This record gives sequence, structure tokens and C-alpha cells, in this order.
Amino acid sequence: MKIIVDNLKKTFGEKVAVDIEHYEIGDGDMLGLVGNNGAGKSTLFRLMLDLVRADGGRVLMQPSEAELSAGLASGTVNVSLTEEWKDWTGAYVDESFLIDYLTPDEYFQFIGRISGRSDDDVEVFLGDFEQFMAGEVKGQKKLIRNLSAGNKQKVGIVAAMLLQPKVLILDEPFNFLDPSSQSAIKHLLKDYNSRTGATVLVSSHNLQHTVDICPRIALFEHGVVIRDIDNSDGQAATELENYFEV
Repeated sequence: MKIIVDNLKKTFGEKVAVDIEHYEIGDGDMLGLVGNNGAGKSTLFRLMLDLVRADGGRVLMQPSEAELSAGLASGTVNVSLTEEWKDWTGAYVDESFLIDYLTPDEYFQFIGRISGRSDDDVEVFLGDFEQFMAGEVKGQKKLIRNLSAGNKQKVGIVAAMLLQPKVLILDEPFNFLDPSSQSAIKHLLKDYNSRTGATVLVSSHNLQHTVDICPRIALFEHGVVIRDIDNSDGQAATELENYFEV
């Protein structure tokens, strides 16, 4: 699924959060979005997910020929004008995406059912995430609201991937996770992108994690993509370190 950002603008009072004339994310890209606090990364993701209304412009999702042939989509869609894109998009931005009065097991079953998956199928899928969840999420009989910040993060990420989306959007997925869980999710995201050809967008303050998993990196500042960096061979690390003076 290709994503096209066209003349997209969003301001909050006098602050410009997003101002992108034109930017394209190719079908199957794994894109890392990096920038300082307040750069507009989260706002861009919220615009892509139609969680906030743009002041101008649009975000388009354009299916590939294979996706059109498979009947996944009827054509290019504007995310602010239709809900069709929700059928193929998974995302986790913050805790508001969770139903916190459910246990993780109940929440996973709920997500599975609304995406047409049986409880048994959901259990098979979750088996791939055992190392990531580290025995602290499933089967604990705790409500999501009572989990640690890191375990809430795990629930949100796993639920987003449970939908088996063609577009996966994760805002700061490494936040609150311990080093073992960070390593596990990096492997899972790279494998998911490679295996499914899904378009994966990840924002992060952690330059090394982003360089490790994303062949393409967008440097975002003051609402603008100021550099589009090829990281196919991990060569973006030096450029990013120099920019941020790490």
C-alpha cells in the first residue's frame, strides 16, 4: 500500500505542526520517522489515521495492482473521506487505543473477532509473540489499566499486528520497553515487513533502533521532512548522529 501526503498542513494556534508539500511512502516501505520533541511526528501519524482534522491537504492510500486484484481495496482513498482504509490499517499511537477494562487475553480475542479471526487462530498468532510478551501479558488476569506502561505498550503493538494490516503505524514503539523486548520487537517488525510486504511506519527518538530496522528514514523538523535518507546498508547512522550532534 502506497501512502501519498499532499499539501498537508496542520497548525495549533501559531505553531505549525505539519507542513508537507508532497511526500510519498512506497508500497512495502519500512520507514523510520525521526525528529526532536515537537517536530510533528505524532501529529503526522494522527493525520494519517484521521484522528485530527487537517487544515489543508490530504493523505491518500493507494493499493498496488496485486492488492486491487485481490479485492483488498477498490482504488485510491482519501483517509478523511472514507473509512475503507481502516480494513487494512493497524496502528498503535498511545494508550487511548486500548480498551483498558479488558484483560489482554479478552482484548486480543476482541480484536481477532472484529477482524474475522477465530479464538484458536488468535492463539496461534500470539505464539509468535511469546518472547516479546515475556510471560507478563497473557494469562495474567490483570486488566489492561493495571499493567505497567511497558506491558500496555506490548498489548497495543501486538493488537495492531493481529489485524495483519497492509499499513502498520507505530508511534514510539520502543518506549517503556526493556532491552530484551526492544530487541524482540525489532526482529518481529522486520520479519513482518519482509514476510507480508506491508508498509510499516515507525517513529522513534532512538536513532539506533530506527537505523537497525528501517531501510528508509525521514528526518522531520518543524513539521517538514527536511531529509529523506537511504538507509539500505545502515549508512544513515553517521548522518543522523551528525545532525543531532550525538
